[in-house]
Amino acid sequence: MPLTTVASDPEALTITVVGEYAVPVERLFQAYLDPRQLERFWGPEEWPATFTRHDAAPGGRSEYAMTGPDGETSRGYWRWISVDAPRSFEVEDGFANADGSDNTDLPAMRMVYTFEPTPDGSRFTSVTYFDSIESLQTVVDMGMEEGLRSAMSQMDAVLADLESFAAGRATQAQLLSDTQVRVSRVIRGTVEQVWRAHHEPALMQRWLLGPEGWEMTTADVASAVGDSYTNRWAPVAGGPADGAEAFGFEGELLASDPPYREVTSERMIGMPGPGTTNELTLTPVAGGTLMSLVITYPDKDLRDMILATGMTDGMESSYLRLESVLAAA
Repeated sequence: MPLTTVASDPEALTITVVGEYAVPVERLFQAYLDPRQLERFWGPEEWPATFTRHDAAPGGRSEYAMTGPDGETSRGYWRWISVDAPRSFEVEDGFANADGSDNTDLPAMRMVYTFEPTPDGSRFTSVTYFDSIESLQTVVDMGMEEGLRSAMSQMDAVLADLESFAAGRATQAQLLSDTQVRVSRVIRGTVEQVWRAHHEPALMQRWLLGPEGWEMTTADVASAVGDSYTNRWAPVAGGPADGAEAFGFEGELLASDPPYREVTSERMIGMPGPGTTNELTLTPVAGGTLMSLVITYPDKDLRDMILATGMTDGMESSYLRLESVLAAA
């Protein structure tokens, strides 16, 4: 068992976890930065976690829910304080209410993770700091130590699974809830390059085309929170999509933290009814940039209808094209 210790110290007001694994430091560190990997070991075995937000950068926020065997839910958040990849990161870890807000009735904790190489691989040490013996005792009574042992017992399988998270894997859509989908792909390029590719009109029109036979005719980008944007596409004359109907999307920029995160509303032009909320997060990982797009739909029916259109196939065509553009640059 690679997990070495889980120990509480009432005098120091800490819980310390130490684990050693036969992988490089970078591989171990990135398991925490990638929400697809993190949610496979963050919750105890009988309480798996789902991360609906994961901004692994200073000032960012992560939000997750752990679901118990009887369907009960425990929610939490991380508020990112610092990141020094691949050596350390620090977060505030707390409990959350059903609406995602901080649950101040339960204690918040400061967690410091450090990662270091060893002769056989790497070691992580996490120290959770509490502001009082009462806060420490509260989480101990809730089973935090046992939960950590169970959670970390799943780490070996995650670290061994390189294929599921590697660069070059096609765009994937993961159902997070009845109304949420996370679309993920590692794009070969830096975070700054991928951010620019989503925000410079001339560059967008070179790659954001979907399947062959389409051109992006309009790329009006929102430059500040509160601004509107419009994107339109049309079939190329004589191409494989010739005769298809042009379409477009419009919306508003709701939040922006360049070059890591932005939130937009989106609705199809001319389509009645509510649209979606799209949260884009870019994270540096081995081989490039992890693009995570969490889409929140107004209802399950619309979610299923959009997925059935082959949305991820069209996105994969675009991202392959983007990688070619970045490689040429």
